[in-house]
Amino acid sequence: MSTFDETITLTNARDTINAKTGLIPLSKVHSITVDACVDTGSWFLVLNEETRAALGLEITGAETATLADGSTGEYPVTEPVEFRWKDRKKAMNALVIPDADEVLFGALCMEALDVMADPVEERLVGRHGDKAMYKVKHAGIRRQ
Repeated sequence: MSTFDETITLTNARDTINAKTGLIPLSKVHSITVDACVDTGSWFLVLNEETRAALGLEITGAETATLADGSTGEYPVTEPVEFRWKDRKKAMNALVIPDADEVLFGALCMEALDVMADPVEERLVGRHGDKAMYKVKHAGIRRQ
C-alpha cells in the first residue's frame, strides 16, 4: 500500500446545488482546499470533525469501519461532499473520524475520478491519460 499527499478541493455538495438553484449566493458555498493523504489501503473519503464543520456538512447516519490500527468502531457519515482533483469532480458521503490527523482520499474516491496512484512518482494520474473515461454498464433494457 502506498500513501502520499495530493491537493484536493472539498465542497459541500448541498451548497453547490442550493447556489445553482438560487437558494443561496455562491459566496455562501462551503469549500476548502486540503493536502489529502491518498491512501490505496483505505476505501472511503475520511474527514475529521474540524473539516466536517468547516464544510458545514450534516451527519446523515453511521457506518462501522476498521481503522489502520485494527480498531473497529461506528463512525458518523456525512451528506455528500464534492471532491475535485484538477478538472475531475465527483461527490460521495464521507466517513468522519473525529480526531483524524488528515483527510484520507481512499480507493473509492480514486475509482470515482478514474485515477490511480503512481507509487513511483507519488502522485495521482489519470488511468487513461488526462481525459477521464467512465464506463457505463448496460441498463438492462430489452428490445422487443
